Order: sequence, then C-alpha cells, then structure tokens
Amino acid sequence: MSGRDLFCPPRRFRRGAALTLVFAGVLVTGAATGSFPETDAALRRAAAFGPSPTTTPHEDVQKAAADALADGKSPMEAAERAVSRSGDRWGAVYSEGEYQEFQEALDGRYTGVGLWARRERDGRIEVTKVQPGSPAAEAGIRRGDRLRSIDGSKVDGLPVTEVVSLLRGDADDAGAGTSVTLGLQRGTRAWSEKLRRASLSTDSVTVRRLPGGVTIIKIAAFTKGSGDAVRAAVRQAPADGGIVLDLRGNSGGLVTEAVETSSAFLDGGLVATYDVDGAQRSLHADRGGDTTRPLVTLVDGGTMSAAEMLTGALQDRGRAVVIGSRTFGKGSIQMPTELPDGSVAELTVGHYRTPSGHAVDGRGITPDLEAGGDTLQRAETVLTGLGDPS
Repeated sequence: MSGRDLFCPPRRFRRGAALTLVFAGVLVTGAATGSFPETDAALRRAAAFGPSPTTTPHEDVQKAAADALADGKSPMEAAERAVSRSGDRWGAVYSEGEYQEFQEALDGRYTGVGLWARRERDGRIEVTKVQPGSPAAEAGIRRGDRLRSIDGSKVDGLPVTEVVSLLRGDADDAGAGTSVTLGLQRGTRAWSEKLRRASLSTDSVTVRRLPGGVTIIKIAAFTKGSGDAVRAAVRQAPADGGIVLDLRGNSGGLVTEAVETSSAFLDGGLVATYDVDGAQRSLHADRGGDTTRPLVTLVDGGTMSAAEMLTGALQDRGRAVVIGSRTFGKGSIQMPTELPDGSVAELTVGHYRTPSGHAVDGRGITPDLEAGGDTLQRAETVLTGLGDPS
C-alpha cells in the first residue's frame, strides 16, 4: 500500500474500518460541494410534508450540539457521540479548520512536505516519489530513500496512513510553516532532515505513454480540473493507440469531476442514478466523447466512491474492459450540516447505482478480468486484442 501526505484524514477520525484516505469514499464531498445539486432541495421537500414521528439523524446531531453549547460543553464532541450512536458507517464530524482543509485538498492544494511513500513487505517505509519544488525535494530526498523516523518516532511497520498523518502533523493541527524532522537512510548513509511543511499544489492527473503508443492516464483523485485534464490527455493521445485509465488507489473526490471524466469517453447518456431520502435523481455525461478508441480501466481495492461510479458507468455502458480486483464498495452519499461552533457533521442521506442498477455500497465492482501484479501487462494484451479503432 502506498500514499502521500495529501490524502489522509485527521487522526481523530480514523476508526476501525475507516477509509485510508482523506475522502474516505468521497461522495461525501460530492454532496458537500454541490456535485449533487438537488440534495438540499430534496431534504427541504421531505421536511415540507410535516413533522416526522421520529427525528432525522441530522436533527439529532444538531440538537446534541446545541444542547452541549447551552450547557457550556463542546458541541463537536457531543455531535461525535450522536454520530456514533446513529450507526452511520460513513458519518463523521470535522472541525471548521479540518473541513476547510478538505475543501482546499479538493482544489488540488494541501499542506505537507511533498513525499509519496509505501510500506515494503518487511515493514520498511520507502519513499516512492518526491514532488518537484517541495520541501522534501529541496532537501535532496530522493525516490528509494528509506524513511526511518518522524520527529523521533520510528515508522517501520506502521500503516502508510499513520506515516502520512505524522508527516502532515494531523495530531497537532500543524499547518504550513511548522517543522518536522525526518530520519532517513540511503544505502549505508543515515541522516536527519528538518523540513518545514508548506502549502503545496498537486496534479491529480498524470499521463505517460508506452513505447507501443498506449497512453496511460492515472487519476489519483477527482480534484477540481481533473475532468478537463483527462479530456486534454485523450485529445493528445495517438489516434492509433489505446488508453489505459488507471483508477487504482483512487479514493474518490468531486462527483462532478468524475462525471466530466466520463464525458471524455462517452457520447452522452446515463452515468449513475442516486436517491436522497427516496427522491430519485440521475447524472449524465456530456455528448461528444471519444467512443471508438480502445479503453481499459484498472481498479483495485483502493478504488472508491466517485472512482467506482466512473468505473461502473464505463463497464455497464460497454465502453471499457475493467481489469484488476474488486473495488472498495463505497456507494453512499453524505450531506454536510454546520453545527453551532462552526464544525461540520456529514451523515449518509442516500446511495447511488450504476447505469444497469448495480448497487455499489458494500459490494464494490467486480472487474471483467481479475489481475494482480501483472495488471498493466494484462491491460496491454487486452488493448491489442481490441484492435485498431480505425
């Protein structure tokens, strides 16, 4: 498993089977940022039918927070207890600052040192990539370096999410300008580097071309502008080459960007349906996408939420061959509620389905072809079999 110091939730919210990346299956943020534009209206319409014999989870959380404030206690802590009692698997409460940080991450900005890392089989943490221009790059840290400690705490054997959280300083709410000391090793050389965290930007879409003309488009998360970047990559890809859309490890993001990405490969039509308290809605791709070029989509157990929605659309519509392993299975929709102290509670209000009606939540998407370490090789073979699009 690998990660970087961008997509990691604050330590406070990593519970049991909690998701490993910040968007924790991010149709959450889709609703929060208007990706499901009719969510608020649907809730208002439901409320207009008169009082319910029981309160909604949102009302319970708001009341708990308001009561705590009146009693001179922490509204946020009261809300967290109410969310826990609700049994909502994806429910969470964020401080005002943490929620703002999530919004910045969706804009492609984050606070960190610019490292990607993974845990090796023996538990060692290895740097897999260094962002150009980042504090880590300026300190001379390179791919392949071993990360041994963070602020004096050994990291061997820790989950990558824990390592990322330490790099970001989540436990201390450390922002840009705060320092972090890394213990590193390169070959026989061991040394320490004191870095200052910085506000960084990242491209969630990367493109590379294989010798045979195949274009690989990797989407790490659906941040703002991801859809336009994918469209541009498709336009610039060789006309006689296929495309590999790599969604492995993609934890989700803005639903609007996932729909925009689908528009690069579909000529209009249904992308997904969703419900909000029983009210049915649908999402559609724009017309004019590339529907002839051979397309393979790569997925794994880290493919979540909006990435699963995109995968389901391409698979159900017969546009892509899906290769890899079963996806995570996050198909629920969360909606934010602001609490009296400025913190934000997000609770589940509905679920989405793929164009064929497949429910993703708790099930995931099964690939057309199972593959493990040879996923990319299988993708190249499949693209060859799909033939020349001309």
